[in-house]
Amino acid sequence: MDQQPVLMSREGRIGILTLNRPKQMNTFTVEFARLLNEGLLEFDRDETVNVVVIRAAGKHFSTGIDLSEFKNKTHEEYRELIRGMDAHNHTIARMRKPVIAQVQGYALANGSGLVFAADLAVAAESAKFGTTAINVGLICLGPAVPLARIVGRKKTLEMVLGGDILSAQEAERLGLVNRVVPDSELEAETMKLAEKLAAKSPLALQAGKTGVYGMADLPYHQSLDYLGEIFAALCSTEDAAEGLAAFQEKRPASWKRR
Repeated sequence: MDQQPVLMSREGRIGILTLNRPKQMNTFTVEFARLLNEGLLEFDRDETVNVVVIRAAGKHFSTGIDLSEFKNKTHEEYRELIRGMDAHNHTIARMRKPVIAQVQGYALANGSGLVFAADLAVAAESAKFGTTAINVGLICLGPAVPLARIVGRKKTLEMVLGGDILSAQEAERLGLVNRVVPDSELEAETMKLAEKLAAKSPLALQAGKTGVYGMADLPYHQSLDYLGEIFAALCSTEDAAEGLAAFQEKRPASWKRR
């Protein structure tokens, strides 16, 4: 396989990012983090892509930041390092397109954070998850941000401070992944989900993702008004008219992205 640490490919309207440091358990380096973030941004700009899948070469999704990165740096240099390692958390939340994580093996520390930040996740039955940095004297604060939005403060503190490893089944129970599938079916089931979303109206997907993220910090009634405005804007698009017409005429829709 190509020696680039992150690979980009496409299958129809699905953009695929492959984490490609299998011998190093897909650990994050500065270059790896940069290429991951740049790949996400490129697919978000690509009008031929509706959905993005993040998958990994080798046995493991990612076991976090390469420990060699934590040597001989000043406070300011560490600040820059962590900013780069956390960049994907900002990018995924701001993207117009849904991002799906396809997880096998270990997803630990920053690797688990990437799964938590993804909009959706499909995990193999043997997958394991953990915010484990505390076990080497560090702490998973970047991953804690999307984690807390999913499981709440108390469970986040238990995971971040305890550093335990969870099974795929426990991760599903907590809402950290959407579904757990047999290892042999992981890629097929992930692509099935991606293809399902890729067939939807791109504008409707964007409206849904933008609305759900945007309401997170708003009061209840303000959330309703905010989402209502997004829905009203979607209703006035050509895609909305096309979707309704296609349904009534019992034919596939031809999305225009307008």
